[in-house]
Amino acid sequence: MDSSEHVCPVCGQPVETVVKRHKTLGAWVPVWVPGPCRNPECEAYVVEGAVPGQEPGSPAVKNS
Repeated sequence: MDSSEHVCPVCGQPVETVVKRHKTLGAWVPVWVPGPCRNPECEAYVVEGAVPGQEPGSPAVKNS
């Protein structure tokens, strides 16, 4: 098995573990995956509170 602590694939710093889920045979199953990197010097750095998939500098809510 893998280690209990996940690391950033870019900088190697420890990252938090995040629980995601996927559907298997009609039931939602939890999957523990590495979270975003919080090291500001890393190129994979994600600002805390950022919306996933959002480009930096764009508004969080779009008005239509």
